[in-house]
Amino acid sequence: MSAKRTVPLDKLSDIRPLSELELFKDLPAGRLRVMLARSTVRNFQAGHVFFRPDQSGDSLFLLEQGTVQTFRASGKKKLIIADLKPPAIFGEMGCVGPCLYHCCAQAVQPVRIRTIPGSDLAAILEEYPIVTRRLLDLVSRRFVDVLMDLDASSFRHLIPRLSKLLLERADGNLVPNVTHRELAQRLRVYRESATAALGELKKAGIIEVKRKQIRILDPVRLERAARE
Repeated sequence: MSAKRTVPLDKLSDIRPLSELELFKDLPAGRLRVMLARSTVRNFQAGHVFFRPDQSGDSLFLLEQGTVQTFRASGKKKLIIADLKPPAIFGEMGCVGPCLYHCCAQAVQPVRIRTIPGSDLAAILEEYPIVTRRLLDLVSRRFVDVLMDLDASSFRHLIPRLSKLLLERADGNLVPNVTHRELAQRLRVYRESATAALGELKKAGIIEVKRKQIRILDPVRLERAARE
């Protein structure tokens, strides 16, 4: 179950939920308090989907607690766009242009979300051009990040990227709770490609692959592989 809460204007002495965001930085405190008063806060369980591609939007979402993942899906294949941690906004494409979402957004763990009406964002964009420029910068950065990741998936050798990912996920010499499918999603490749790359590292005696975990047998060589 989710709980909905609207905060009275006279109770909003703390404007940090908005003022800490780069998008709304330096806006007058009074204007931020009005936005907070008109916003709503809800808690959602892991797995909740906020929107899907081609759905119409009318709200901006502010992540205050938990983690949200944005991604594109095609059948069983999944292209992860971003793992968002607070404070972060998402759903901006539902508030600009044709107001259509181009990806999915899903709660990875229990989250607290503040929802800002799209009409309020539109008024802010018209009143403060600097916010418009920051929003365009945000959309541009996210678009470029996806392009760069796709470029890396297409042209960079897979084993160095896999080695780097294993080192990042490792707890000591163990990478726990990981599947071939998840690794493939993170690397933006087919599952078969990720399995083949793991097989090469295993054959070289660098890792040991077990069910839902990978043990790093030779961290020095794995670090060397990540740099190649």
